[in-house]
Amino acid sequence: MTDIVLYLFLGLVAGAFSGLIGVGGGIIIVPALILLFGMSQHQAQGTTLALLVPPIGLLAAWTYYTQGYVDLRIATYICIGFFLGGFLGAKLATGLSSPVLEKVFGIALLLISLKMIFAR
Repeated sequence: MTDIVLYLFLGLVAGAFSGLIGVGGGIIIVPALILLFGMSQHQAQGTTLALLVPPIGLLAAWTYYTQGYVDLRIATYICIGFFLGGFLGAKLATGLSSPVLEKVFGIALLLISLKMIFAR
């Protein structure tokens, strides 16, 4: 029961960050599942991708949409690309060893962090 509460709390925190700054799965949930729950990199990434299947961001997206901050045409194109890219990326990731995948993930987070920190 305690794990269920912790998972719900993780979802709440990730959802809040997602609604606030547009991040969640990759930046909040994956590291938390590894560091706090002892999952492997593959398990954390697979679990996070599985939770994207239902319309997770529906209420957050609706809130932005009602304020005029959503371009549905662009979102549709990105969604199509994401659908296909997610499949290809998952095929690649499942063929990598866990240590290599962890390094790829860490480098991606580092580069994104540096870009955000030093943006003008």
